[in-house]
Amino acid sequence: MRTLALTLILATPLSAETISEEIARTGLAATESRLAALPSPTNEDLFALAGLHFLGGVEQALQLRWQTGVKADWSELPILRLPIPENPDAIPFQAADFTALIRNLDADMDASRAVLTQLGDKTFALEVRMADLWFDINANGTREPGEDLAAVTGMALGGGRGMGVAVADPVITFDTADAAWLAAYTHFLSGVASTALAYDPEPAIQRVLDSSKALYALWGTTPPRNAMDMMFGRQVDRAAMVLLALATTPDKALAQKAYDHFLSMIAENRRFWSLVALETDDTGEWIPNDGQTSGLGLRMPPGTGDRWRAVLADAEKVLKGELLIPHWRFGAEAGINLKKAFENPPPVDLVTWIQGEGLLPYAEKGPQMSMQSWRDFEDIIQGDAMLFAVFLN
Repeated sequence: MRTLALTLILATPLSAETISEEIARTGLAATESRLAALPSPTNEDLFALAGLHFLGGVEQALQLRWQTGVKADWSELPILRLPIPENPDAIPFQAADFTALIRNLDADMDASRAVLTQLGDKTFALEVRMADLWFDINANGTREPGEDLAAVTGMALGGGRGMGVAVADPVITFDTADAAWLAAYTHFLSGVASTALAYDPEPAIQRVLDSSKALYALWGTTPPRNAMDMMFGRQVDRAAMVLLALATTPDKALAQKAYDHFLSMIAENRRFWSLVALETDDTGEWIPNDGQTSGLGLRMPPGTGDRWRAVLADAEKVLKGELLIPHWRFGAEAGINLKKAFENPPPVDLVTWIQGEGLLPYAEKGPQMSMQSWRDFEDIIQGDAMLFAVFLN
């Protein structure tokens, strides 16, 4: 009974404790559970809950990676390249683990969007100290080195790499505009998840795991004559998994789902920029307008929002087939209609794609996309354009 009482006391936030402080004390999952059980959540509670679903999805993926020893040298999916502490007692990675990781992440993005829909365009202001956020990577309930948000994401939250100026202890005041940014990011991750699942990667992963095991069985006790496998073996296996999966005919329904997510991502991102342009305050801004200052210390040159919206506009036109993707064999008047490719997704055959034959069903005449909007964005950022693109979504 005494143990139960102590557990309840520890699980109950202190009266003067903020949500940010609660996360620092109990972690993402415990705070999420408490907020989800509230009978009458405030607008701040709802946004926090949506954010915790989002971060909780990332946390679950990191926990599965830690359990199975998946290293951060995977670059095909965003969460697979985040650095995490090493697990000396990792269990063998199975093909089904990858599918579980993707499906669980997608489910958490759905849950986040459901709460954001409930929140709508209601006004709120939620202060979050960035240093309070952490991922329980080894699932032991205790905050340990390497589990802080900054350590895991690799973000220089106080600047770095020329992106801004150092902020010792950044505190962000999230508001209505930031809810649109969060919605856009959930659509991005769901779009990536649907794309990955459309190609049913599990059989390809299992095939490579089995063949790799058979290859190593040939080694015997004689040391290899060179370090080629140590340097490139994992990368070659991973490339084989990707190429074998992409060579299968993808699921049309999942491809369409990914397409819808990517369009929704652009719509929500555009809504974010429309809302943030109306803001007149300047307090702990996540992404500022031209009259505001970044609470993270990031350098945001005037006009960044306009340049990024131009990138979004071109991306939307490419997705809708209004601008065509150039191909070196299709000349100056034709290109690939990406919308057609999503409607009837093809298996990826590098030989016929490079030669051109494999993409002929999606080729047509029309205006081609250019990279001018992206070059304009690079010019105004003056370095680290890809990092800003990931941040701005």
